[in-house]
Amino acid sequence: MDGEFSREAMLAALAWQVELGAVDAIGEAPVDRFEVKPEPKAAPAAAKPEPHAPVVVPEVDVVAEARAMAAAAGSLEALAAAQEAFPHCELKRGARNFVFADGRPEARVMVIGEGPGAEEDAQGKPFVGRSGQLLDRMFAAIGLARDAEDAAAALYITNVVPWRPPQNRDPEPKELAMMRPFVERHIELAAPELIVLMGNPACGSLLGKRGITRLRGNWQEFAGVPVMPMFHPSFLLRRAEMKRHAWADLLTVKARLETP
Repeated sequence: MDGEFSREAMLAALAWQVELGAVDAIGEAPVDRFEVKPEPKAAPAAAKPEPHAPVVVPEVDVVAEARAMAAAAGSLEALAAAQEAFPHCELKRGARNFVFADGRPEARVMVIGEGPGAEEDAQGKPFVGRSGQLLDRMFAAIGLARDAEDAAAALYITNVVPWRPPQNRDPEPKELAMMRPFVERHIELAAPELIVLMGNPACGSLLGKRGITRLRGNWQEFAGVPVMPMFHPSFLLRRAEMKRHAWADLLTVKARLETP
């Protein structure tokens, strides 16, 4: 009796579930809710990968690279191409033009300034702005000019850096250092009898000395060539009273050129 009741009750419960929409059995076998199951074993920890050795990027010796490129140049044209192609000077990124030189390479006097200004950057030639115009007048007073037909009366003009520094600031020591091999080779190829260094950056680059007020008017030497430090024309434009010192230095240069 109890078994039939239980059977009928179970069938009634099943019919009730079907009416509710249950059409699929949960599983083919009964589930024992009181069965104690063992704890699942933890998966073994994955082995940590071996740390990779850091990638070491060799540091480029930019001065050595500049020296090699400059030494390989057998002419002024080749030197200009090598210097313009030199990839490590950040000044070239902000400059409009590469400024190499102007005047006659055969000239007895080589004038070396610090770097291009706005006008020089625009035209691609050194000393063509207001300071360049003053420089031309200064040397014309002792019979020298960049466009002279006679090499004995000519000037050859360049700078210690060929790209304009931002806001016309002085070239930084690292910029002077990487450009110095090109300047040295420039002097070697041009072979002037006398060099005029205009301003502190030029003196610092080639002579390793600064303090143009102390240096000016006193002969120095670079690679066996006599060197006369002078005030930069841009300084003379700001301090007209110092032009008398520049005139004295020009007369000293003239006397040296006239000495047999």
